Amino acid sequence: MMLKHLLKQQAAVHFIDGGCVSGGTLEEIEDTFIKYKDEYEMLYIPLSAIRYVAVDTKERDKAPVGFTAS
Repeated sequence: MMLKHLLKQQAAVHFIDGGCVSGGTLEEIEDTFIKYKDEYEMLYIPLSAIRYVAVDTKERDKAPVGFTAS
């Protein structure tokens, strides 16, 4: 299972219904669910409810805001 490579990494889980949890880690990955833990709670999420899992691999540069004089 591809999710096993994400074990103990910080990730965002996006659900089929459009919801999302982020800022936590994937603590355990089984055949039917994942255990996701953040600062406030531990969630047992069925795999059938997950649309995709996103993992940040590099810090993004912030886009410049405003206008420059030319």
